[in-house]
Amino acid sequence: MKFNQVYYRLFYYLKKVKITSIVSSGCSSWRWSGETLYNQSIFKNDIVLFLNEGGVVNSKNAWNSPQYSKLWLYNLHYFDDLNSESYAERELIHYQFIDRWIAENPACFGNGWEPYPISLRLVNWVKWFSRKESVEQKYLNSIAIQADALTQQLEYHILGNHLFANAKALVFVGAYLQGKDAKRFLDLGLKILDREIPEQFLDDGAHFELSPMYHEILLWDLLELIDLAEVSQNPSLVERHSQWRVVAEKALRWLKTMMHPDGEISFFNDAAIGIAAKPHQIFAYADKLKLSYEVNKKVLMTNETSGYSRVDTGFFTLFFDHANVGPDYLPGHAHADTLSFEMSVGVQRVFVNSGTSLYGVSAERLRQRETSAHNTVVVNGKSSSEVWSGFRVARRAYATLLKSDETDGVVTLSASHDGYKRLNPKIVHKRTITSNAEHFTLLDELSHPTDASFHLHIHPDVLIVNAEKQKLTLQLPCLTLIQFECECPLILEESTWHPEFGVSVSNKKIVVPFNAGRLSAKITILKDKS
Repeated sequence: MKFNQVYYRLFYYLKKVKITSIVSSGCSSWRWSGETLYNQSIFKNDIVLFLNEGGVVNSKNAWNSPQYSKLWLYNLHYFDDLNSESYAERELIHYQFIDRWIAENPACFGNGWEPYPISLRLVNWVKWFSRKESVEQKYLNSIAIQADALTQQLEYHILGNHLFANAKALVFVGAYLQGKDAKRFLDLGLKILDREIPEQFLDDGAHFELSPMYHEILLWDLLELIDLAEVSQNPSLVERHSQWRVVAEKALRWLKTMMHPDGEISFFNDAAIGIAAKPHQIFAYADKLKLSYEVNKKVLMTNETSGYSRVDTGFFTLFFDHANVGPDYLPGHAHADTLSFEMSVGVQRVFVNSGTSLYGVSAERLRQRETSAHNTVVVNGKSSSEVWSGFRVARRAYATLLKSDETDGVVTLSASHDGYKRLNPKIVHKRTITSNAEHFTLLDELSHPTDASFHLHIHPDVLIVNAEKQKLTLQLPCLTLIQFECECPLILEESTWHPEFGVSVSNKKIVVPFNAGRLSAKITILKDKS
């Protein structure tokens, strides 16, 4: 961890938030007209749905009920429904829900007063109230008090996307409210963003936590900041507007390289569908903001700074992870997935990493982060990076890209990682992918012979139509056949795939044990069965 992370953990443990009564001086006249994003999550004054799990909020205690997960309760306090696609249909319910929140969540008590929920709620409230012809003073005062509480617990102990969300909230509040407190919020938010945007967005456009899902979240945040600058015409925002646009355009291009042909993201590190904006929503918003993000289509595209490559032959699309787990001081959303890959044929995903269905501390959360839940090699039953607890990584793999080349339609990608050097003997894993238009080979090499196993997860919609000792034939819903063959006997196991939070879908995985320090496998698109 960085010194600041240690310091602020101790600082916040010893120093408690002090709530002071703030009377807002009023609000600005600009009206938010940005894109709506979320699905409906509030259905009545007390009926809600988050993470595919329904709930009832019918008492003061329900806001912090132990029957729900921490992440579910966080979502309850976000108020995303205020900016859902059908928000205008529920104005009365929204007022009731806001009034209940203010009355039933005393200052500095419970999940709702933690900095991350405060941040997301403030942005949603500011957008929603900015659309009203008039706003009662009690709501403006509540926004100011919440923002002041946020300034006292900014997430310097976590950093990353959390601190970015804190800063965005302060900027939204500072641009909306009027008076000296508003200026204080705005100046502090911009000071943080001036430091965090260059650090969190890498040279190739990727968000530095290397999760396509969090990349979507942070990119959407950046687009909204650009939109806020344009709609509010606040001089401090306008001053940064052009710089933010340059960063956003790079981030949009990176997102394009990490999308499957079905229009959704690849699953590396913490990633799932339905948490962030969908890619088509992000690109539509970018179009509205007149951002440029076209990518020259090539068979091989390598994002060297972030560590991901994409191969698109016209027959299949493959994504190869030769990245590190993320910033050393912030690996909370990392999986032990180094040198894993995903593959689609046409718009159908065929080989998939397992995805993410839950947070928290549990055996299932740990399993989803382990190497065996991804399409790569496990050595001596260990993961390539020591993931533990819900968001922790101890000794971790560092990857090196050895080759990225495309010549006459033949692509060669080669990379290695040192995550198994903590074992005895010390092992370096090298993977080489060689592809032409209709097939590719995987060569996994270990620096010493040892017990190892190759893992490959099959999308639930793909059928196994023939299984032999060292060969499988798979059938896609469109009837295209895929053949997998390898040097050693394979095993079929039951597994699960997690495309969304709260969702687990049964699927099959291929496991190939080997101990010679080398395994070759070939994947071929055969023909259309029809």
